[in-house]
Amino acid sequence: MPDWRSRLGARLKSARWVILVAAAVLLLLAFAGKLPWLEGLLAFLAIAVGAIVGPRKERRILPAPISPDNRPVPPVVTSRSRVPFLVDAQLAALISALPEPALLIDRRGTVLVGNAPAVNNLGPIRKGDPMSLSIRVPEVIDAFRATITQGNTHSVQFTERVPGGRAMEAHVVPLELNYENKEVSAGIDAVLITFRDLTEQHRVDRMRADFVANASHELRTPLASLSGFIETLQGPAREDTAAREKFLGIMVEQARRMSRLIDDLLSLSRIELSAHLRPQTVIDLVPIVTHVCETLGPLARDRGVKLEITKVDALNVRADRDDMIRLFENLVENGLKYGASGKRVEVSIGEDAGDAVVSVRDFGPGIPAHHIPRLTERFYRVNVETSRAEGGTGLGLAIVKHILARHRGRLTIESEHGKGAIFTARIPLSTSAGLDS
Repeated sequence: MPDWRSRLGARLKSARWVILVAAAVLLLLAFAGKLPWLEGLLAFLAIAVGAIVGPRKERRILPAPISPDNRPVPPVVTSRSRVPFLVDAQLAALISALPEPALLIDRRGTVLVGNAPAVNNLGPIRKGDPMSLSIRVPEVIDAFRATITQGNTHSVQFTERVPGGRAMEAHVVPLELNYENKEVSAGIDAVLITFRDLTEQHRVDRMRADFVANASHELRTPLASLSGFIETLQGPAREDTAAREKFLGIMVEQARRMSRLIDDLLSLSRIELSAHLRPQTVIDLVPIVTHVCETLGPLARDRGVKLEITKVDALNVRADRDDMIRLFENLVENGLKYGASGKRVEVSIGEDAGDAVVSVRDFGPGIPAHHIPRLTERFYRVNVETSRAEGGTGLGLAIVKHILARHRGRLTIESEHGKGAIFTARIPLSTSAGLDS
């Protein structure tokens, strides 16, 4: 069809309501005898021609985008825009594919596109709604206005009190789309706002700071003791044999405490470095747990604790042998140290729902419920004095948690105050029948 016919058809379609209303009014006047038929016909023709060829308000229309197969892609238009900014399907698809929450906003603050992560984080988002209905953070609104005014990128951090006090960061970026006809797009066309959740990063930063502070404190205390006793032995107690023997015994114990702490710190660092590498060697857990119980037998006898073990024939898992020894040493030693008052520790080995299950149960004083969620934190202790008196470093259960995480296992803790505690490690069973040496 020639171009002039296409334009004429578009004009007729645009002016159809004006022409229909004019025809209806003129016909009524003619039938009522208030307007001669000839004059009515001339008036109708004048109105129709004026509606079709009269001046039209210039609209801001962007050229249709082209898809990879060279076919025009229909644009997405916001329903409330007076002079709409047309979002083509490619731009909308790109924003929808972003992994972080993202909103495309026009200059007047109207939502053009919102992706699925934005809906999950901000709630329902509808095209054409004011951005203030979805974003209720004054800092982000101010950053949007500054971006529109100044034309540069802004970043703001803010905290959401609900849910859970999330720390967030918003990046507000101006978009100026380059079209061949610069009269169509001049200046900032839209603003892209992306959000990033900083809660986990802040948590890790706090944990790192707490870790350094706690490690420094744990090392500073025995170092201070060693320094004090050395000065005493060099001075007033130089010739005092009894005091020298007493102080040397304390110094040996403090040196051992520092050695244990350093060993645990190194073990934890080694486990974290290999956390992403799941072991592939298939080993039998039963002889490992049995060996650990036999090794800790003297400690049980010294404390007057009966150490009992119930086991199956074999439990094959993909695991690192040294890690497994360290894991069960920590669990059984914890039971012997902190549950000694119950005079009995039970170790059971079995399987359940495709997992190897090893439980260590003591009959000591138990653990208050509010402490249980934090037991695997580094340097967390239920009772600091008792832990230090028992030679604990505060890292044992943190090591257990990280070993199990590397082996795709998990730790559960059950306790009732005054009735002992049960620590259960679950590790997926191996489907391979062979054992690697």
